[in-house]
Amino acid sequence: MQSTKRVALLVISCLTYSQFLLASEQSESKGFIEDSKWNAHARSLYFSRDFKSSHNTGQSKRMAWGLGLSTVFESGFTEGTVGFGLDAWGLQGIRLDGGRGHANAAMDVTPVGDSGRAAHDWSQLGGAVKARISNTTIKYGNQFVSLPILMTDSSRLLPESVTGTLITSKEIENLEINAGHFTAISGAHSTGHDNSGYPSAYYVGMKRLDFIGGTYQFTDNLATSLYYSWNKDIAKRAYGNINYTYPIDNQQSVNVDFNIYHSDYDKKYVRRTSEGDIDKSINNTIWSLAGKYSYDAHSFIVAYQQSMGGWYGHGYDYGSGYGTNDGGSSIWLANSYESDFNAKDEKSLQLSYELSGAGIGIPGLAFKSAYVYGWNADTAAYSGGKRGKERELFNQVSYTIQQGAAKDLAFKVRSSFYRATNRFSYGDNNELRVYVDYPLDLMALIKNNK
Repeated sequence: MQSTKRVALLVISCLTYSQFLLASEQSESKGFIEDSKWNAHARSLYFSRDFKSSHNTGQSKRMAWGLGLSTVFESGFTEGTVGFGLDAWGLQGIRLDGGRGHANAAMDVTPVGDSGRAAHDWSQLGGAVKARISNTTIKYGNQFVSLPILMTDSSRLLPESVTGTLITSKEIENLEINAGHFTAISGAHSTGHDNSGYPSAYYVGMKRLDFIGGTYQFTDNLATSLYYSWNKDIAKRAYGNINYTYPIDNQQSVNVDFNIYHSDYDKKYVRRTSEGDIDKSINNTIWSLAGKYSYDAHSFIVAYQQSMGGWYGHGYDYGSGYGTNDGGSSIWLANSYESDFNAKDEKSLQLSYELSGAGIGIPGLAFKSAYVYGWNADTAAYSGGKRGKERELFNQVSYTIQQGAAKDLAFKVRSSFYRATNRFSYGDNNELRVYVDYPLDLMALIKNNK
């Protein structure tokens, strides 16, 4: 009932302020079909983790290779004061390699049964209905969300999805407001809309996640965001961001990005994740500050991140299945790579370099290398009270074909060399991911062939 009231109040507020609009998205609607989009996407993903010590995983190597096929249709809105529309999508996963012995549900690539065998193929269908009045859109159904307190992960073979209601309002110039009420999450390797894809012994589904927040663009160079979420029986969470870019000249700029989360974990969640040893609510605050200097094609980044509070190896918890069921990418912090450097009381420092190929005459090419060192992590759950350290060397190179018959075909290789002390996390490992992505605009093909 409270979540329904929050949604109703937001809609009333947005429509009240519509008088400040310069233009209305709905008044410019061309129609259900005319504004529709239909895209297909094929992805090949090879994903492996080579563990240097299997004491925390029970495996010396985890590996999966698969093909993911997806198609997404997003209609326009019917004309009139209130426009109506429909979104629909389909996902198909095919395992190419990574059977018994190498498969593991924690890699989020293929469904894994109790026998330890990875599924050969799996599929899922989803859809949502939507309505728009002025510059406010309401959507209900199965959808993909990209917000700091609820972000479905798209880094695996197939994307996660959530089921519920999302309101997006742009009634005031430079201000975007988002509010949502969600009741189910589907993992990246799941076949159902209320199943994360993890073994039932560990998985506790989403009961209800409500949130409200938004982003205000003060200038072209300065923006801030604030969000608050209520995740039933798991946590209440607040998020804030300030992002500022100072242009020195046409070739140089400095960017400062500050992110912070504060989480109050419900004692039910703490009790479950501590196996009953702790029966009280616990909070955590984690923040990061990143400075980025860019000169032409080159960028240099320094970032500091700090986590305060937590329990038994838990600091900032997020994710699907074993986590807080708020999406596998709900961590908008600077030092998140293979490791998130988010343990209880952990501090971490990052040095990284980025290259844009367009600046050196190779458009479509991008490269990033980052080194992150974490210390002071409370690893009592693994090491008998000792403080843990971890470090990661991350490298990623990608290239997208710019023209010709294979235009938009993209290749990406990312690797991480991860090392940790005191039996921290899942131990030392080398990770490798190889992506081949091919997006296809089906609607454009249809229009061009008419």
